[in-house]
Amino acid sequence: MEKISQRDAFWDRIYEIAKQDKDVVLVIADMGAPALDKFKIELSAQYIDVGIAEQQGVAVASGLVLSGKKAFVYAIAPFIALRCYEHTRVNLASMNLPVTLVGVGAGVSYDDSGPTHHAVDDLSVLRILPNLKIYNATDSVMAKAFADMSCKLDHPNYVRLDRKVLPTIYDKNTDFSTGITELASGSDVCIVATGNMVHRALHVSEDLKKNGIKAGVVDVYMFPINEDLFVNKVKDAAQIVTLEEHTLPGGLGSAVCEVLCDNQLLKPVKRIGMNFKTGYCYKYGGRDNIQSLYGLDKKSIVQAIMSQLKESYVCKK
Repeated sequence: MEKISQRDAFWDRIYEIAKQDKDVVLVIADMGAPALDKFKIELSAQYIDVGIAEQQGVAVASGLVLSGKKAFVYAIAPFIALRCYEHTRVNLASMNLPVTLVGVGAGVSYDDSGPTHHAVDDLSVLRILPNLKIYNATDSVMAKAFADMSCKLDHPNYVRLDRKVLPTIYDKNTDFSTGITELASGSDVCIVATGNMVHRALHVSEDLKKNGIKAGVVDVYMFPINEDLFVNKVKDAAQIVTLEEHTLPGGLGSAVCEVLCDNQLLKPVKRIGMNFKTGYCYKYGGRDNIQSLYGLDKKSIVQAIMSQLKESYVCKK
C-alpha cells in the first residue's frame, strides 16, 4: 500500500465489492481513476456519470438508496462537501439516508489549483449535520478499510481522501471502527492530529523527544469524535496540541475543545491549523510552501509547541 494513493486504494476495494454485490452503485461527477475505468467498462449498469453536477449526483444517490441500493457519490472534496451542502443537509442528514460521499483533495492537496479546490473548511460545515459521520483517511490502508465500512453503514457519511501518495502507517489488520488510534505515548504533551497531519505529528513527536519532551500522538479519523475513548487517550497528558491542515474555526481543534469542555476535562490546548483572518489562501509554490506559510511545517510546529510548554511552565512558577 506504500505506493498507492488513498483514492486508488478506496476505489479498487469498492470495485471488488461491487463485482460481488450488484446493489453497489457509483455516481460520478466527471471524475476519473484507474479503478473507475474498470468499473465503467465491466460494471456499466452500476456506474452513473452525472457530469459536472455534484448536487444532482447527491439527489440521484438519494433515490437509489431509497430503492435499496448502496450509493457512492464521488467528486473533488470542496465540491462534494460545499457545493452540495443543502442537498446533503436535506436529502441525507435529515432523512438519515446511508449515502457515502467521497471527496478527494483533503486540505491543500490540490495545491496547484487555488482556493476553489482547497478542502480546508469541509470538516467545519459537515460535522454539525445530524446523523452524518466523517471518515478522514490517514493512509491507504485506512482508505481501503473505509470502503468496507461504508458498505455496511446505516447513516450518511463523508469519506475524505488525500490527493497525494502518503506513507503507510497502519497494518492491514488494524481495526478502525473506534475512530481513534494512539500512535505514540507521552505525558508532557499529546499531539492530536487528523489526515495528512498525522504524518507530520509523528515527525514532530520524534524531534520533541530529542529535546527531552515526552510527546504522544493521537490520530482522530472519525467525526463526531468518540468522546469516551478520546478522553481516555488524552487524560494523562499535561497539555494538548491539535494539528490540522484545515481552518481553525470549526475544525479538529474546535471539536477537541468541545469534547474536553463537555467532559469537564480542563487542560491547556494549543490549536495549530490554517488561520484565514485575512481571507482564503491564494499562494502557490507547492503544498510544502503553503504549509510553511501557515506554520504547518515541522520546524514551525516544533517551535510553537516548545513555546507553549515554556509559557505554561513560567505560568506555573
